[in-house]
Amino acid sequence: MLIPNSIETEILHHPLWEKKGIELSIKRLDQVHSMASGNKFFKLKYNLIQAQKLGKSTLLTFGGAYSNHIFATAAAAEYVGFKSIGIIRGEETLPLNPTLKAAQSHGMELQYLSRSVYRNKKEEAFIDNLKKQYGDFYLVPEGGTNALAIQGTAEILTEKDSKFSHICTSIGTGGTFSGLAKSIEPDQVLIGFSSLKGDFIHEEIRSLFSQFEIQTKGKIQILDQYHFGGYGKHNEGLLEFIRWFYQEFQIPLDPVYTGKMVYGLLDQIKNNLIPIGSKILVLHTGGIQGIAGFNQRFGLSLPL
Repeated sequence: MLIPNSIETEILHHPLWEKKGIELSIKRLDQVHSMASGNKFFKLKYNLIQAQKLGKSTLLTFGGAYSNHIFATAAAAEYVGFKSIGIIRGEETLPLNPTLKAAQSHGMELQYLSRSVYRNKKEEAFIDNLKKQYGDFYLVPEGGTNALAIQGTAEILTEKDSKFSHICTSIGTGGTFSGLAKSIEPDQVLIGFSSLKGDFIHEEIRSLFSQFEIQTKGKIQILDQYHFGGYGKHNEGLLEFIRWFYQEFQIPLDPVYTGKMVYGLLDQIKNNLIPIGSKILVLHTGGIQGIAGFNQRFGLSLPL
């Protein structure tokens, strides 16, 4: 079983929000586990327990070449004692990037599929063929979002967090946002910052809420304008912001999820879209492992 470290919540001081009477804190989910960190810890927790109950010895999952989920699944599987298989979108590129190299070092077997074949990952016949190839594995979906993942992410917020008026998180597949929506209090607002381009994320979240029968006591808000061009996309403004934030608070942000989320939140504060007197909790959902690969890919030196 994954054993969590204690999670620190830090109050961040800066005139940008303090002059508006806003208190801003950050919950360091990136420190919850040395390997399977951030929201991935909570997504994998009950899936690993279920795999053990079913007597499985192998985990199989899907992801891109720089996927936090691939890295976390490989590390968590090794930690708990599972074999792991990663089905990777795209062709193999050598030498391996830091994410895939680390996943392989944790014992994950990597199989590469073309993007067209990879799109079949949810088809029953496709999964059956993988079982013929790899045996009776436990399937963890791409991004880790399923009912057990939502059960885990619903545990991110604790009683201590009930004092906050606003909870902020990034959105990828929507599993973390959905779990948080289950657990917020009636007087809280959950704000999700989508890392993907397009307004389809609103329907994705509605679909998850329906599929997993999620009812929220508080209010939810999804912002889709801070994607910086789409998933994995960036510009110099985002990179400068990430460097500035690290210089101010010594907290690294990744350019795929947390960097965009915090940028978006501060933009909302600058434009007086967050009420005076608000107490905001930012959830640092991890993704730090991906910065090394990002730096290597683009010849950058974002802080780790």
